[in-house]
Amino acid sequence: MTTQHALYSQLPATDRLLRDARLTAVIARFGHSRTVDTLRLLQDEARAGIRADNRLPAWCDDWAQETEKRLAMADAPGLRPVINLTGTVLHTNLGRALLAQEAVEAVTQAMQTPVTLEYDLDGAGRGHRDRPLAALLCQLTGAEDACIVNNNAAAVLLMLAATASGKEVVVSRGELVEIGGAFRIPDVMAQAGCQLREVGTTNRTHDRDYAAAINDNTALLMKVHTSNYQIEGFTHAVDEAGLVRIGQERGVPVVVDLGSGSLVDLSRYGLPKEPMPQALIAAGVSLVSFSGDKLLGGPQAGIIVGKRDLIARLQRHPLKRALRADKMTLAALEATLRLYLHPETLAERLPTLRLLSRDAAAIHRQGERLLAQVAPHYPDFEVRVEECLSQPGSGSLPVDRLPGAALTFAPRDGRGAQLEALALRWRALPVPVLGRIKDGRLWLDLRCLENEAQFLEMLLK
Repeated sequence: MTTQHALYSQLPATDRLLRDARLTAVIARFGHSRTVDTLRLLQDEARAGIRADNRLPAWCDDWAQETEKRLAMADAPGLRPVINLTGTVLHTNLGRALLAQEAVEAVTQAMQTPVTLEYDLDGAGRGHRDRPLAALLCQLTGAEDACIVNNNAAAVLLMLAATASGKEVVVSRGELVEIGGAFRIPDVMAQAGCQLREVGTTNRTHDRDYAAAINDNTALLMKVHTSNYQIEGFTHAVDEAGLVRIGQERGVPVVVDLGSGSLVDLSRYGLPKEPMPQALIAAGVSLVSFSGDKLLGGPQAGIIVGKRDLIARLQRHPLKRALRADKMTLAALEATLRLYLHPETLAERLPTLRLLSRDAAAIHRQGERLLAQVAPHYPDFEVRVEECLSQPGSGSLPVDRLPGAALTFAPRDGRGAQLEALALRWRALPVPVLGRIKDGRLWLDLRCLENEAQFLEMLLK
């Protein structure tokens, strides 16, 4: 048995390690100080291994390799690219909408060069960062003005704080929604200094409920789009046009939190129809808020469109500065919105719409093509192409599913642990492949797979 003293004597000195020619490239890549710090950390780990187990760690056979490995792991980005085959297109945990190439290029330019973020070229003075996008949003929605903040939760908070602080906001009980991260409409109202006035019931709210609730302290009538759930059966709700009529009769503005708003009629692309901001503006709604990174297909942002005088109140409120969007967000959002000016090519150029509207038969053909290459590399699994239903995600179109196809893997020995091990193996790849386990199979939903070469490179490793 090797004595601890003998093992300690095998530990190389730092100076000796630094003379290893293989560490020259490591030092060039990561720097002398970090390399030395890592070597000393490894030496401490080796000593701890001797004390605890009376042996050297296995990596002591190649200190240079272990040093490079540790430094590379430390430098790995926190935001890693993955291949999303979960079946959720707008996956909140994976960053929601993919940006169009035009948006990527606009962000790159905004990062690399000075831009007219708040500079008026005509007057050579200070401008407003929202102005270029406001003009574009007005063109697309028919609104009088627009305001941009960093997400739709912020948009709702600002909308309420600037127009209804200290007063009542009337909302149907069937619309007191909670979205991901425990973001609840009643809580947001409290933070904005508003008093929630609930009307109706969970499943039925009528015109008379809103009308009876209006008093001298009423600031707003509010509708919240139930974008992440649906109530069916014995139901009744007042639509935006009906609410506007009630509001106009009593002199109370109507605001709508649309959530994952779409700027196009999705039914044109074979998808379920969603309410659009331009339709609500045309119906007389005073303010409409919606997200930039859901069905719109752009960066995370909160967009508010509506009446000029109310938008001006939002812009003057102190919260606006705290919630404003940065230059990269504004650049990406502007480039995305400009794609909507060319509806003929929108489904091709906007990744969100392209993925949501993919043809099920085309996805199935893709699966058959991939099956022939993938299956031989997984002899312990029965690999098949199966029909499946994807979901839009991020609270968009909550009960609707998109028909498509998936590659599925079932262990030939029937052991479920094999699936967990395979899923873990794929998550450990240089570009992790993410699927879902269901009904005794590991499903790789192909709806979001556009880079087949990268996918095959990972799975055939």
